[in-house]
Amino acid sequence: MRYFIIAGEASGDLHASNLMRELKNTDHEADFCFLGGDLMLSQEGKLIKHYKDMAFMGFIPVIMNAGKIRQNMKDCKSAILEYKPDVVIMIDYPSFNLRIARFVKKNTQIPVFYYISPKLWAWKEYRIKDIKKYVDKMYTIFPFETEYFAGHNFQVEYVGNPSVDSVLLRENQDETFETFCTTNQLENKPIIAILAGSRQQEIKTCLPKMVKAAGHFPEYQIVIGGAPGIEPSFYQKFMPDNNCRIVFGQTYHLLQQATAAIVNSGTATLETALFKVPEVVVYYVILGPLSLFLKKIFIKVKYISLVNLIAGKEIVKELIAHHFTEKNVAAELNKILNNPEYRSDMTEGYLEVLEKLGEPGTAKRAATKIYAELLSRR
Repeated sequence: MRYFIIAGEASGDLHASNLMRELKNTDHEADFCFLGGDLMLSQEGKLIKHYKDMAFMGFIPVIMNAGKIRQNMKDCKSAILEYKPDVVIMIDYPSFNLRIARFVKKNTQIPVFYYISPKLWAWKEYRIKDIKKYVDKMYTIFPFETEYFAGHNFQVEYVGNPSVDSVLLRENQDETFETFCTTNQLENKPIIAILAGSRQQEIKTCLPKMVKAAGHFPEYQIVIGGAPGIEPSFYQKFMPDNNCRIVFGQTYHLLQQATAAIVNSGTATLETALFKVPEVVVYYVILGPLSLFLKKIFIKVKYISLVNLIAGKEIVKELIAHHFTEKNVAAELNKILNNPEYRSDMTEGYLEVLEKLGEPGTAKRAATKIYAELLSRR
């Protein structure tokens, strides 16, 4: 069958490439045309547009690149009509994808499938109207999304979570603490890991307080997980002269050896939990108390960390807006490091999260369901 796949950012490129690999294993006549990146290209097929020419985030960048965005949309529509796929599969990236979904449904008979749902349960819930109108099948990666969409009279299928696959099936699981420290020229001291986010603005606003809070515990060494595409010199601006170190391309190695972690909200909060590392989750927003008030109005979920969202209760402490201070982070770290019962309760909560997520094999399950659905439509 012919698959047209749209991924508009790096994470989508990764998830789409895994799906393509499994589709090839399931459908030996699979052929691909796509908007995506190098990982998708490694699975073979025709690349229409690279995500690096599509990933515009924030109001100003979108306005400044309005012409390019319109051209990307036009090129995508033309490619779909020319390729005549058996299905269009969308990976997250809702601002672009839902417009394409509308075009496909209004101008063709091609089914539209969504793999990895837009986070409507957090914000922009109004998009559910377009999903119900223009999307034929949705395959989700968070178990709570099944209930969420059911509440909107839209049935979805949960296929597992990619983080379970990447963590539980990772290489180098037998690496020792001594090997990790020797390889990275670290001290022989237990580690507090810091994951400050993947964007410069996140790092700039979060890292200083994270490092200072961890510095309250001199018997530990602080190791920062460097983000791809961020130069070491950028981190150096926010690292005081202490026992702070940084490693790149080794986030999983770091979490495997860490005693505790301070994590900026995102997928890393879930990955940290899957490594069973006790963590404190932080999230910086401007305007402090006012932001929290607005959050209650516009954000539809009680928690910001995936750990707590999946569990449906507080497993890890979330320090948001004006609650994200050096003092508060240090106080939470103290409980994590020095209260065995507190640590144990948190790691037991992690086991509940893993149970809800299910076994590895996310992309394979999604590919199997997609192929079966397409066969049933013939």
